[in-house]
Amino acid sequence: MSAPLVRHMICSQCDASVSIPSLQNKQRAVCPRCGYTLSIYHRNDIALALSLAISALIFLVLALPFNFLTFRANGQQNSIDLPGGLNVLIEQDYVSLALITALATLVLPGLVLLGLVVLLSARLTTSPQRWMKTVFSWISMLMPWSMAEIFLLGILVSLIKITSMADIAVGMSFYAFVGFTVSMSAALFYYDEIRLKLWLYAGDLPPVKPLSRQHNNLSIQRTWALLFTALLLYIPANTLPIMSTELLGSAEKNTIMGGVISLWQSGSYPIAMVIFFASIVIPAFKLVVLARLNYAVQSSELTQPKRQARYYRFIELIGRWSMIDVFVVAILVALIQLGSTLSIHPGPAALAFCALVFITMLAAMTFDSRLIWQQREKSDL
Repeated sequence: MSAPLVRHMICSQCDASVSIPSLQNKQRAVCPRCGYTLSIYHRNDIALALSLAISALIFLVLALPFNFLTFRANGQQNSIDLPGGLNVLIEQDYVSLALITALATLVLPGLVLLGLVVLLSARLTTSPQRWMKTVFSWISMLMPWSMAEIFLLGILVSLIKITSMADIAVGMSFYAFVGFTVSMSAALFYYDEIRLKLWLYAGDLPPVKPLSRQHNNLSIQRTWALLFTALLLYIPANTLPIMSTELLGSAEKNTIMGGVISLWQSGSYPIAMVIFFASIVIPAFKLVVLARLNYAVQSSELTQPKRQARYYRFIELIGRWSMIDVFVVAILVALIQLGSTLSIHPGPAALAFCALVFITMLAAMTFDSRLIWQQREKSDL
């Protein structure tokens, strides 16, 4: 069975006028102008996304009360659950790090899943209501900041980093969190934002804010301001220590690059490469690409819009994965607290790096990709 034919729409990435044809199972509709994937149809995708979202919510609830990780070293032991780990960060006077971790890994993913359950249930049982459009808008706005899968990868990196110094045991909540992350990722895979939006608006999508000289200038100026701020943060984020390890009263401070070198020297080559690319290469790559795109738009020097649009979508996709190192620090600080015997504390680079990631994400959101194609049209005239 194919998806129903939808009406005429405007591509949000390039302002092209497109119509999505009737799709068969696993077929996708792509904008012919910029190559952006507009919709992917899967048979029974609404029911699948709903059931997976409910499963993810159940796993999320189960991930909270039980033991998450246990750390044993030198005859001492420390066990944490997820709320307890956040409480350790608060007790260490790192409230901001605890708040960021809680929001990105528990609160926002939970709100996204709850919104999906509400909207997808309504899609199967009732007709669109005005309040559903508000819920849909909130889901779309919160989804980029939901980072449960990145946190899970951060946990795995943390376990590899500390297995050489202690014994680690995983508890019930860890397996529940894995189930939560996998179920949520699968739910988002089957979630078709465009088809749900077309249903909410009965096929007549709200008009896209038109491009104008004032809008164009504002987008360019905001992007430059955010990129300049991110560049300033990039220096302390990579030069100051991101965490310090206290062992038998002696403190050792580690920068991001220092951690990469330690992992490489210990033989953890894949993890060292992951941290190197996520924490050093990706932020720098985002800054360079966004600056180049913004300058090209400002100076009308866009000669290959399809390629430049692909660069933009790529950096928009990978930017949030730089949060791995921040989550690694949060996990290690929460877990390894054995007094003067062995303790880990966050360094000043942790918050600087977190701010760097968030600001580069905002810069990518502020940059209007439609300007790439508008400038191209002008150059063709």
